[in-house]
Amino acid sequence: MSTTAAPEAVKVPAEVEKSIVKFLAQHGGSGTAVLQYIGKQGVRITLVGADGILGDRVVGDMATAKALVERVDGLAETDEWSRELGSIVTPAPTHWARMAGWVAGQTKFPKARNAKLFAGA
Repeated sequence: MSTTAAPEAVKVPAEVEKSIVKFLAQHGGSGTAVLQYIGKQGVRITLVGADGILGDRVVGDMATAKALVERVDGLAETDEWSRELGSIVTPAPTHWARMAGWVAGQTKFPKARNAKLFAGA
């Protein structure tokens, strides 16, 4: 009798898998996933499509992220941002607006509080 338990199968969220498959289909059919631990929230899967467009999803843990990469055809995994990967990234024009949040639609901004410090710069 064995005292070690068999590894438990990781449940991959179907909606996350479906969205990644759709992303890859829209952006060249293949891509790279950079897995980044983000604390209690889980693991961020940053996707870089074959055409360089960025996407991302968040899952609960690293085991789920790795299982997801294994299940999706055409998706390769990397542990870090390499020069080659960074050089093909081409953010979509709407990406900047989404990253800016509420600031993206603003036309008037308040004066900087530290303007006096940089008056001569």
